[in-house]
Amino acid sequence: MSRARTTFDGAIEDATSLLQQVDAHRENQTVVEVLKRAGLVMALTAWETYVEDRITEAVTTRLKVVNGSPLGKFVSGKLDEELRRFHNPTSEKTRKLFQDYLEIDVTAAWKWQHHDPASARKTLDDLLSKRGDAVHRSRPALSGAPLAPHLLKRDDLEKAIRFLKGLVEATDRALEDH
Repeated sequence: MSRARTTFDGAIEDATSLLQQVDAHRENQTVVEVLKRAGLVMALTAWETYVEDRITEAVTTRLKVVNGSPLGKFVSGKLDEELRRFHNPTSEKTRKLFQDYLEIDVTAAWKWQHHDPASARKTLDDLLSKRGDAVHRSRPALSGAPLAPHLLKRDDLEKAIRFLKGLVEATDRALEDH
């Protein structure tokens, strides 16, 4: 198991803890909505951190033979620069990053129970879109105005956490097999 996977496993627990708090606060819908949005943000932040850590880990391993050389410094510097701009790791951005630095399309290996590469890519992209909505378009509490529809249900958050765990496992497996 990669170090990035170990870090992800710890980070995804924050989202799981928030999901447990959703269950504990069912009577307060305002709190529940905040917790669900926060859970989605935390889950996808764990994914983003995983991608950044995993590419760094794999590239560092590949560059061991040229470590400290101008070539090694150049590639490491370019990766660091790219990761500073790497936000919202959609399936295409993730595919391109691993393709550019490791010559592997990790998205082609996104296969596990109930998911094939196409459905996994779509699910990830949909979740990232929801994260954007959760961060930038939270439900305003205007007095007298009806609340906007819920962004996600409790089960949606649970499925997102389970999906991201499967996605990380499939990505790690693809890189270990490569």
